[in-house]
Amino acid sequence: MTLPSTRDALTRAIKDSLAAAFAAARREDAPYPHWNVGSVFPSGLTERLRLLPFTPPDLHGMSGKRELHNDQRHYFDAANNARFDACGAVADAFQSPEVVEMIETTTGADLSGSYVRLEFAQDTDGFWLEPHTDLGVKRFTMLIYLTEGEDQSDLGTDIYADPGTWAKRSPFVDNSALVFVPGSGTWHGLARRPIPGVRRSVIMNYVTDEWRAREQLAYPAAPVRA
Repeated sequence: MTLPSTRDALTRAIKDSLAAAFAAARREDAPYPHWNVGSVFPSGLTERLRLLPFTPPDLHGMSGKRELHNDQRHYFDAANNARFDACGAVADAFQSPEVVEMIETTTGADLSGSYVRLEFAQDTDGFWLEPHTDLGVKRFTMLIYLTEGEDQSDLGTDIYADPGTWAKRSPFVDNSALVFVPGSGTWHGLARRPIPGVRRSVIMNYVTDEWRAREQLAYPAAPVRA
């Protein structure tokens, strides 16, 4: 499939793809409600996203939390959305009332007055994440996988019943996603294991007005409207 050549057309294609993906989303209730979503983006978009010219963080031997490398993280922010149509169209789609309403209907999340935050995550060997919940200023989490090669099949998000009890691992399938509404029990992370190549993903959150790093937001002055 050839992707649309304009940002507006690509936005429409992404909105259509998201509508179909959430309509077919598979809910699981253990150890907490979450959804496995497939075919998130139009065919060909994950390949374009993987080619974005962002340098993976240098871990300097430290890991466990993403914020340890805040100075090397990349976002679908105003500058990158203007520079890359792929980034801008993804942000536009998640900002749209149709997609906001669809996500609220599917998951029960309350997104009113929240803001689009999209991070382009690139994890290299030595990276890991301690179990955490995302509870706080995040109202919605969608971890969209940009898998490259069969040797990355075991790099899905680890899901925990509590901080010390591993439950399962989400499938790390290209153009699929793990979705949940953050709460006190939504423990997840990335257990220590080898990472072949670069583990890429788009971390999509809707965050409240209390989010302090406004420069990370796609539209820092424009909350979404369902």
